[in-house]
Amino acid sequence: MLDLNEVRGRIDQIDNSLVELFRKRMEVCREVAEFKIGTGKKVLDRQREIQKLETLGGLAQNDFEKHGITEMFTQIMAMSRKLQYQMMAEHGIVEKLPFGAVDDVKKEQVKVVFQGVEGAYSHAAMLQYFGDCTESFHVPNFEAAMKAVADGEADYAVLPIENSSAGQVGDVYDLLIKYDNTIIGETYLSVNHCLLGLPGADISQIKTVYSHPQGLMQCVGYLNSHADWQQISQPNTAMSAQKVVEEKDRTKAAIASRLAAKLYGLEILAEDVNDNQSNTTRFIIVTREKQYPRDARKVSICFEIAHESGSLYNTLSHIIYNNLNMTKIESRPIADRPFEYRFFVDFEGNLGDAAVENALFGIQEEVKNLKILGNY
Repeated sequence: MLDLNEVRGRIDQIDNSLVELFRKRMEVCREVAEFKIGTGKKVLDRQREIQKLETLGGLAQNDFEKHGITEMFTQIMAMSRKLQYQMMAEHGIVEKLPFGAVDDVKKEQVKVVFQGVEGAYSHAAMLQYFGDCTESFHVPNFEAAMKAVADGEADYAVLPIENSSAGQVGDVYDLLIKYDNTIIGETYLSVNHCLLGLPGADISQIKTVYSHPQGLMQCVGYLNSHADWQQISQPNTAMSAQKVVEEKDRTKAAIASRLAAKLYGLEILAEDVNDNQSNTTRFIIVTREKQYPRDARKVSICFEIAHESGSLYNTLSHIIYNNLNMTKIESRPIADRPFEYRFFVDFEGNLGDAAVENALFGIQEEVKNLKILGNY
């Protein structure tokens, strides 16, 4: 019978040899990096790596060995690239990021745009972030808000990016690609839907309820307890409140915010009618300036990758290698390219940190169309 400790001892010896060989290989990689730094040659030579993996895989005696050898050397080559990127950064070869640090987001004497009308949750998010003394205006859709910032009609736009119940706001993700605006801040707003009616109205009178489709969906439990009510969708919750005011009919109500009730003189017939009492929407603040707060701690990027095995893993490994904490990843389909996707990633860090610069440099060298969406 085999002695397990003796077998483990042999494994330890082999592992020690592998560590020594890895160390020697990295020393040679340093020489490769010095050559590339001196000649301006790119770190990643995908064709060379493919040929190398085919050659090494050909030394295997069976499929199990071939798969293992290919995977092991894929990781070794990835580590080699990261070492080379790090050396290039130390030599100042990394391209300077086109962002400037500011002490804080300017919130006075600025103009802010939001989607919807007064009383919408975007309006509430704007008030929460900028205060009630800021000059503002509203537009009918998200793209109009992004365009207003890009064209200089507004200094900032406040846009919803995700909801804790409904998930991502896909249109806003797509607009972050279409427009060269930058995320410079964010705010989280608790979504507390209320049933609003005309002054003097009573719940027993209600026959029709207006709200945004998501507002109706988020209150389905409450609405199911009033199955005789007709539900009618509106472009947003605040416009639903407006419609109740305009129609002057006590049988009609709106699901909207407390702010909408206050602005339009409506009565709150029922509070907190949403099913999920912790329902929260994250809003982003975008500007056309390439700026970030000096104390920013979150970086948002997006990129496209080759449609091949391991591409996403290799890309994210640059974040791991630089000891950065990834906090979010989303994907969106790329228009006109069926079954290909663009990835949106958030990770902790500041654009002034060396680790962040190294990670972004490595990602930039290995993906298609990297875009830094913001640091905030």
